[in-house]
Amino acid sequence: MSDRLMTVNADTTLDYVEAVATGETFEWESVGVVNATADREEPDCVRLQTELDNVTEQHLPKHMLELELTPDQARALAADLEDYADRVGGANDA
Repeated sequence: MSDRLMTVNADTTLDYVEAVATGETFEWESVGVVNATADREEPDCVRLQTELDNVTEQHLPKHMLELELTPDQARALAADLEDYADRVGGANDA
C-alpha cells in the first residue's frame, strides 16, 4: 500500500485509476485515487481530491490536489463526465 496523504477507505469514490503527471520536463505514469466529498455538517463546497502513487521526489514531491467546487460547478463537471462516458461507452459498444 502506498504512503498517502488522502485517507482511502470504503467511502472513497475511486481508489484506483490510471493517471499521468505531466510537467515541462517529465511525464510520470502511475495509479491514483480520486475522491469527491463535502463536509458532513454545514457543507459550503464540493471537494474533488486526487493523489498519485509513487511519484518520485525527483519530479514531484508527494502531494494531493483538492479542488473546491460550487454546487453548480460540481453539476457541470458531473454532466460533462456523463457525456464523455456515454461517448466512450458508445464507441466501445460499436
